[in-house]
Amino acid sequence: MNYRHAYHAGNFADCMKHALLVSLIGSFLRKPTPFMVLDTHAGIGRYDLHSPEAEKTAEWKEGIGRLEHEGPDSPLAPWLDLVRKAGGPRFYPGSPLLASLMLREQDQLICCEKHPEDKRTLYSLFARPPNVQVHERDAYESLRALLPPAQARRGLVLMDPPFEEPNEFDRMAQGLHTIQQRFAPAVVALWYPIKHRTPVRTFEHALMDAGTRDVLTAELLMRPPHDPDRLNGAGLMVIKPPYGFAQEAQVLLDRLRTTLGAFESTVSTLIPE
Repeated sequence: MNYRHAYHAGNFADCMKHALLVSLIGSFLRKPTPFMVLDTHAGIGRYDLHSPEAEKTAEWKEGIGRLEHEGPDSPLAPWLDLVRKAGGPRFYPGSPLLASLMLREQDQLICCEKHPEDKRTLYSLFARPPNVQVHERDAYESLRALLPPAQARRGLVLMDPPFEEPNEFDRMAQGLHTIQQRFAPAVVALWYPIKHRTPVRTFEHALMDAGTRDVLTAELLMRPPHDPDRLNGAGLMVIKPPYGFAQEAQVLLDRLRTTLGAFESTVSTLIPE
C-alpha cells in the first residue's frame, strides 16, 4: 500500500488519528511535570487542501470537509479548534503541528522525517519554537538514537508510517520492542490501515506472543474490511493507554462514525490467549 500523505491529508483516517492524538496529549496536560512527544513519521506538518495532490483524490471532502459545522459542544471540538487555529479549513495540520500547539513551555516535541525536502518544509514550520526539534532521520533509527529523552520521564511516541513497505507491520513491532527497551514508561500509539483483517490480526498476535500487555485498539471502519485493494478503515493501537482514554476514544469514534457515515467504530483491549 502506498499512502503518500499529500493525497490523503484530512481524510477519514486522519480525522480519526488526530482526534485520538489530541485526546492522548491532553491526558499528559493533567500533570505539571514535563513530557515529550516523539513523532517518528512527521511529514511536512501542514497540508494545503487546495493543492493538486489533495484535489486529485478529494478525500478530505469526506473527512475534515464534513466536520466544519461541528459545534463547541461536540466531543471533537478540542481537536477541531486546533485545526482551525492551524489554518483550517484550507490548511490541514498533521500530527506534529497539532502536538506543537498543545505544548507548554516545559514540554518537548521531537519530529523525525527522513526525506530531505519534507524535512526542510517541516523545519521552516518550526523555525521559532525552542521546544520543538526537527531531525532528518529514519523513523526506526530515531528510536535508538533519541530515546530515552534527556529532560522528561513521561512521553508519547507516535508511529504512523506510510505503509509503502510490505513488511511495515514487522518493522513497527520491532520498533515497539526498541521503545520498550529504551523508554519503558512511554505511551506508544501505532497507526495502521485496515484493508482486510489478516495483516492486522497477524500483527496483534505477534505483539501478544512477544509479551506486550496493556494494549488498546481503536478502529474506524468506513465499510466492512473485505476488499484487500481498498482502504476500508484505520486503527490506532495504544500501548499503556492513559486512565480514561478508552472511554474518551469510544465517544470520539462514535461521533466520527455518525458524522462521516462510517460503518463501525470500536474500542477494545487485546487480551492474551
